[in-house]
Amino acid sequence: MAARIQTKRRSGARLLTAATTSYVANCALGTGVASGVIDTSNVRWVHHVLYVCTTVLAGLALVALTRERNRAGILLAPVAIPLALLPRRGARMRRHSLIALTAAPFYSWSLLKAWR
Repeated sequence: MAARIQTKRRSGARLLTAATTSYVANCALGTGVASGVIDTSNVRWVHHVLYVCTTVLAGLALVALTRERNRAGILLAPVAIPLALLPRRGARMRRHSLIALTAAPFYSWSLLKAWR
């Protein structure tokens, strides 16, 4: 019984880890494309799929952390703002990068809090 409760309590942390991993992968891909190291001209959809995965996983993590009453959810909540702004306000490369990077501290802080 105790193992089941422990597993339930960590589902938010696991979802948060998945969301953070997806976010980091998307940032790495974006950086690679911006610097010219990676060419995604034939597969631009990959960046968009990673964005959708990141957004969905962050939302699921936020719900799970809130249900678990884990304060990491409070630290994660602000990532919704840059994730919501990216599709509409992030058309220019520099602005897109800056908006995307504003989520990084919140992913980091919430991840540290969730696994303590």
